[in-house]
Amino acid sequence: MTNFAPPRPNPRPGPCPPNLADAAAAPVFRRAAAPQLTVGLGGKTTSPIAAGLNRESNHLLPTPTMAASQSSIAMVPSRCTAEMHTARATVAVEISGYSRLKGLGRGKYLRSPAFSIGGHEWCIYYFPDGSPDEASQGHVSVFLKLLTKNAEVKALHMWMRLNRVSGQSIVALSRKGPDVFERKKSWGVPKFMQTTAEVESAYLQNDCLLIECEVSVIKETLDIHVPPSDLSDNLATLLNGKIGADVTFKVQGEVFSAHKILLAMRSAVFNAEFYGPMGDNGAQDITIDDMQPAVFKAFLHFIYTDSLPSMDDLDDDDKREMVKHLLVAGDKYAMERMKRVCEGMLCKSLDVETVATILALADQHHCNNLKDACIEFMLSSNRMDDVIASQGYAHLKRSCPDLIVDVFERTVKSRKI
Repeated sequence: MTNFAPPRPNPRPGPCPPNLADAAAAPVFRRAAAPQLTVGLGGKTTSPIAAGLNRESNHLLPTPTMAASQSSIAMVPSRCTAEMHTARATVAVEISGYSRLKGLGRGKYLRSPAFSIGGHEWCIYYFPDGSPDEASQGHVSVFLKLLTKNAEVKALHMWMRLNRVSGQSIVALSRKGPDVFERKKSWGVPKFMQTTAEVESAYLQNDCLLIECEVSVIKETLDIHVPPSDLSDNLATLLNGKIGADVTFKVQGEVFSAHKILLAMRSAVFNAEFYGPMGDNGAQDITIDDMQPAVFKAFLHFIYTDSLPSMDDLDDDDKREMVKHLLVAGDKYAMERMKRVCEGMLCKSLDVETVATILALADQHHCNNLKDACIEFMLSSNRMDDVIASQGYAHLKRSCPDLIVDVFERTVKSRKI
């Protein structure tokens, strides 16, 4: 496969081949009205367009200036499909008067009528005696040319010729990857078909050659940068701005405004309280007695933003206490995700002084993962004596004796292993 770039016309063209020097005397070609050519693509037909034959140069030129009168190149109905990011069509070109075109000389061509694929205009160049490439001598050459101005198009192209004997299309070239087409950069097959009698007999019928070119135009998708979601920021603004708030919470002297519908959406408990059959939809003032203002504020923040607020201003002990209270709130208001977040944070903050207290908390609020983490910490720390000496362990013995049994049993099992 070869690409070519049509050069600018030479102001002093070279001599014409002998059989074309006198157009009026040539038996095959003469200056006459161009034949009527029709374009068939996907079953549609456009207005007739003249085929062009360049006689002035041995090089490919962008605009043909002569027309053949007894031979023609025409488009016949073909297939057209569309896929995601790809426009595909099979263009069929029929060369009538094939034998009359032989002997024009290498570099002379016929141009097909224009056709549209993927929003771009194209045509096919047919070289009866080979393209300007010397390697094409003794062959028919075909090239696909982009006509759309100021465009750069990626496309796959597969070239086939119809065997008149078997009725099958024989692939002459199939590109595995796309080529880049421009007005001055086209791609095709210099050695599309040998011009020998043996080969021609298989592909000619009534002196006509049928060429098929499947073109797949790859449409570039725009890579539009989508900023990250700011929904949580917007909801935090809604919470802090109090716009549209329809319920207030009084927590140890502090007042917090919120939105019932959002609370109900996030918590099954709030949903039942506001919109359930036993709830009070008209309630506007609610008193919270079992939560500190700072904890309730963080609780509302999670409801609106699905994340806990920053606790960088708290030391480790205060941060741990805050998370413990939030875990209790998550359990009370059936907010499983917040509860799991708190479990994970407490798992990372275990130490011998607090592990027993956190174990009791985990057992009370059905946090099985946190409970297992606490027991494993006790067994693996090799500081069981220190844990037993802590105040938290003493509280654990009084409030949760069953847990002590569980820890003891696991300790015995681990020592046996």
